[in-house]
Amino acid sequence: MILKSKICGISDTKTLNFIVNHSYSPQFIGFIVNYPKSKRYVNLEKLKELLKIKKKNSLYVAVLVNPDQNILEDIKDLPFDYYQLYDCDPIKIKFIKNKYRRKIITAITVSNMNDIDKYKLYSGSTDIFLFDSKGYENSMSFDHNLIKNLNIEKEIMIAGNIQIDDDLENYKKIADIIDISGGLETAGLKDISKIEIFLKKIKDLQYET
Repeated sequence: MILKSKICGISDTKTLNFIVNHSYSPQFIGFIVNYPKSKRYVNLEKLKELLKIKKKNSLYVAVLVNPDQNILEDIKDLPFDYYQLYDCDPIKIKFIKNKYRRKIITAITVSNMNDIDKYKLYSGSTDIFLFDSKGYENSMSFDHNLIKNLNIEKEIMIAGNIQIDDDLENYKKIADIIDISGGLETAGLKDISKIEIFLKKIKDLQYET
């Protein structure tokens, strides 16, 4: 399995430029679009400026918590490849996917195995399943081993307080994509040196035999 990566919570042009121009840029870059409780939230005006930066080899992801019609209309012409959706029922996700013609990352927030099983409700409208903690704006963990034996035909993304000094090899065994945000920050801001370490680690894992 080739381990892919997503760097989430990008909110400044310096960091975004560094990431998209990196020799081994992540496959996905996420932006917090409609959740002001998060310190990584980007308002619409700033978001439009950020997204003028060409994505190059990465895909842009709009992170949305139960989005209303207004925000969906506001971002419909922005160059997002995926919508990552929290707190949406299957009917709403299917509607968003069909109306706005975006690929969908469905976020399943986890505290126990009963939460994991909810993914089955979304199989018909989801392109990637993200298993995350229930922390939202707070960096919280969950037991990643809960998804170890899942047999899902679609890609699995994993989040939940992942740090750059974790043994990323363990994640490679249970997921296709690592989603990291707070683990790449110092004093609440994205840290270029940590991003460099993380991307190199991912590259090394991708080329392991």
